[in-house]
Amino acid sequence: MMKWLVRRFVRNAQNTQDQSVRAAYGTLGALVGITLNLLLAVMKMLVGLTTGSVAVMADGVNNLSDAGGSVVALASVRMAQKPTDREHPFGHGRIEYIGALAVGVLIAVFGIELMKTGVENILHSEAIRFSPVSIALMTAGILVKLWMWRFYNYIGKTTNNPAMTAAGQDSLSDVMATGAVVLSMMVTLAFGWPVDGYVGVAVALLVLRAAWSVLKDTVTKLLGGAPDKKKGTQILDMLLSYPQILGAHDFVLHDYGPGRCMASVHAEVAADADFIAVHEVVDRAEREISEKFGVPICIHMDPVMTGDAETNRVQASIQKYLSSLTPPLKLHDFRRVPGENCINLVFDVVLPSCEHEESALRDGICAYARTLDERYHCVVHFDRDYFTYAVDEEMSREAVRNKRLEEEADMKQK
Repeated sequence: MMKWLVRRFVRNAQNTQDQSVRAAYGTLGALVGITLNLLLAVMKMLVGLTTGSVAVMADGVNNLSDAGGSVVALASVRMAQKPTDREHPFGHGRIEYIGALAVGVLIAVFGIELMKTGVENILHSEAIRFSPVSIALMTAGILVKLWMWRFYNYIGKTTNNPAMTAAGQDSLSDVMATGAVVLSMMVTLAFGWPVDGYVGVAVALLVLRAAWSVLKDTVTKLLGGAPDKKKGTQILDMLLSYPQILGAHDFVLHDYGPGRCMASVHAEVAADADFIAVHEVVDRAEREISEKFGVPICIHMDPVMTGDAETNRVQASIQKYLSSLTPPLKLHDFRRVPGENCINLVFDVVLPSCEHEESALRDGICAYARTLDERYHCVVHFDRDYFTYAVDEEMSREAVRNKRLEEEADMKQK
């Protein structure tokens, strides 16, 4: 059913990097949500009015809020397609995050109202009249919500749409909530126990939990949380696959909304290489990475010395020391500046988090350098890495590069 709907209403559905395709997916998901949630809300409210059940009425109101959330999601998807303008040179993509935030707030408001209604029912309970037909209708509602959960998740993962993912989380909480309501109906029908108000409170807690999850994730993205680790790692791997690019650092992935990212990175190239030839490689890398991942990227070239055996040996030694730390650290832009009584080692060290004490770390690096040669004086600048990815000495290209430098230094000494 899901794939049929996509084939029927989304043209060129495989090209999810295209913003018009993403908009079509989002529109389809929102319209399906509006339709099914309205039907469920009407059905549950009729059952609630017929039986006098607060829990059933609360569940119906919850579905009504979901329909409202789908309307907000639809509006945000459509608004996100507005072209760039003078005030918004990077487009309007982040409106989708604001849409997800609005959905979360709406869920939270209805959760609070459901909590109040449930508590009032506990304090002033009334007789409830359930029937097998009402139980069957509510059970059918669970099956519908399960399908909606799968449908929303499919669209959310396919197009990286946070509003659809949020709707999927809400649908799963609705499954648990309606399941609790059906259980209370069966208990009341079988034993006559007044559990309706308590189940209404339980439903409200599930709704509030879903709201918290949606709000937390969305606020993190709006505040500038960690970028997509998988996509960033893939971009770096592709960049380092070009033989002329020896290493990379200062990688930043800017998020301007789902499917609207930009990247910048410093690429290390040999200082004695043909500048024009290397520049052509960097231009090709920018073009091919942008085409493959749909992420415009700006690559800055950093020349590094690779021909001096002693510089390579010292750099490899200090990198080995940094790699032995926890967590392992990396350096870049290494220079060795000889003097009459002092040899300056000038380089940058990348810190993957804000947990390191820079002064203590600098003292440790300088002390280690003096074990290599008492004349060494380290001039260290610390970079904060805004894209932290696992460092694997055996697998990383940085380790391969360091090993290559060590081998070149050994060969030249021999």
